[in-house]
Amino acid sequence: MNGPEIHIEFAPELGLFVPHARRAGVTAVGTDGSSTLGHVVESLGVPLTEVGALVVDGREVPFSHLPAADESVRVRAVERPQRVPGAPLRFLLDVHLGTLARRMRLLGVDTAYESTDIGDPALAARSAAERRVLLSRDRGLLRRRELWAGGFVYSTRPDDQLRDVLGRFAPELKPWTRCTACNGLLHRATKEQVADQLQSGTERSYDVFAQCAECGRAYWKGAHHDRLETVVERALAEFGT
Repeated sequence: MNGPEIHIEFAPELGLFVPHARRAGVTAVGTDGSSTLGHVVESLGVPLTEVGALVVDGREVPFSHLPAADESVRVRAVERPQRVPGAPLRFLLDVHLGTLARRMRLLGVDTAYESTDIGDPALAARSAAERRVLLSRDRGLLRRRELWAGGFVYSTRPDDQLRDVLGRFAPELKPWTRCTACNGLLHRATKEQVADQLQSGTERSYDVFAQCAECGRAYWKGAHHDRLETVVERALAEFGT
């Protein structure tokens, strides 16, 4: 790099993304004289979806800011809860986040999910076309310019992933209103309407049903209901309005 040298400091929350040598305090960075500060931050490993603000010599600047020699830069993490422009708040999850997608749908959060790998360009394009927040653990995907909005999923454990997303974006929770299979809305159904999906034991034991308006799948309080109820109760206790 033959451009200005700047001094940069990352918030502790962003330490996951940067080399170990840059995790403690201020370090020097050489720039090329033409790249924006946002590009410089990304080149050091941090997706801009995770950056809350860039502060240069005490003042907040846009990602398009061109660095000047000896500037002191503080890279802040996203503030929580993060306010995403536009409504309603909707999400798109990549192929690796199936369990998280089902749990978000269980809580009534509008969550699209690709069960096959359709490729980064297609995911980013869908995020933009449908104005959905793209959630992924793929840092390269989150750097794509066509994204409408995005967020890195920090954990590999579904329980922690759900807490992270709910704490960060604070979506409205409406449990038991969406199909966990396709994200469609559920409506009450009679036993006769879903009879073709019921085994004889289920038909004898249950009288209250719901059905997805999109895919037609039937729902009732079956053997797994207690486990799902635990997920819902924990989420409402911590993040419910």
